[in-house]
Amino acid sequence: MSEQALPAQPAGKLFSNTFFQTILFSNVLLQIGIWIRNFAILMYVTDRTNNDPFAIGLMTFVELLPIFVFSFIGGTFADRWKPRLTMIWCDLLSAVSVFAVLITIMYGSWHMVYLVTFVSAILSQFSQPSAMKLFKQHIAPEQLQQAMAMFQSLVAIFMVVGPSLGVICYQRFGIEISIGIMGVAFLLSALVLFRIPRDREIEKDENAPKSRFWSELGDGLKYVWRSSVLRSLGGTFALAGIAVGTTQTLGLFVVIERLGQPKEFLQYVLMVNGIAMLLGGGLVMALAKKIPPQKLLAIGILLSSFTMAGIGLSTSVPLSLALQFIGGLGFPCIQIGISTMILQWTEEKFIGRVNGVLSPMFMGMMVVMTLVAAKLKQHFPLVGIYCAAAGLMFLAMLLLVPLFKYRPEARTGETGTAA
Repeated sequence: MSEQALPAQPAGKLFSNTFFQTILFSNVLLQIGIWIRNFAILMYVTDRTNNDPFAIGLMTFVELLPIFVFSFIGGTFADRWKPRLTMIWCDLLSAVSVFAVLITIMYGSWHMVYLVTFVSAILSQFSQPSAMKLFKQHIAPEQLQQAMAMFQSLVAIFMVVGPSLGVICYQRFGIEISIGIMGVAFLLSALVLFRIPRDREIEKDENAPKSRFWSELGDGLKYVWRSSVLRSLGGTFALAGIAVGTTQTLGLFVVIERLGQPKEFLQYVLMVNGIAMLLGGGLVMALAKKIPPQKLLAIGILLSSFTMAGIGLSTSVPLSLALQFIGGLGFPCIQIGISTMILQWTEEKFIGRVNGVLSPMFMGMMVVMTLVAAKLKQHFPLVGIYCAAAGLMFLAMLLLVPLFKYRPEARTGETGTAA
């Protein structure tokens, strides 16, 4: 496929870019559908199962499993398929699956709500990398950082308002109308995407080996294994995935059992976290040039460790919300630290595959723990589980300490040069 970008516009004309207007509006519709899916269905499952830990954990499992399984596959096929058509088809298929599930629910098969989450999570793994490819094609290089910042800010805004949107939709309209709104949001997103200029024709290489996909995956694994920095980062990912997967699944029970609040209070917890992420993002941008990425990542993980333990121990609503706020401030440290480390210690031609190898280490552990956490909840107290998760986060931070001495700008070989 041709990689030639469309003619660049002046830096101040980003919002006059038809592609950017379209992708932003499409993402608003997708975020509405995703957050209604996440919280309306979560509230519905808790009501139907009387707060059963396994049923709630299964909800998170079906959302995360496709991300783990398809993250590398989706990125690979995004380079082979037409990105505009891929995004349109993904949104259309998401809408079709939602309406199909709605029909089955109307006739009494409530367990099909899991299928809505599962299918849309699979399709998003093909749609998201296609969107990134279109960003590179249709936005001038000097506008990319501004465009991506706005795109990520929109996601953070929905972290604040999304939970309330899903809960209110379920409480006022019930699960059937909530799922219907979700399907309409996905359908409208697909229609909006038709405003994007048509894809260029893909140049097929008839001589390309059939096993190229698996060969690329193997090369990515070998590349990560040869780098002491990337190996350590992989270990950090795995430990953090175990901790985050455990606490994410049991967050609802902290609200109900430790804080004595109704399940709907979870929306306010996530709103506080989302507000802190917005503020923390600006703070990290100001400090990022002064702090090496491995130290920035360690700071974020250390904050997560302490706030996890505090949230598990706390029975005070104000204290728990304060801890959620502190944890939200640290989350941008983790995001920016990870992405910067991968970019600095990875050759350009391996960046996609390194992401494809490392991301499943985090998501894989999360997927496993979403189910294991439900079983742990049946045998261990919440305080003990949260403190154990905090301990794992602390160990993840310790794995980064030996990397403090490395400087990517002077690296030799695969590890870097010690300061």
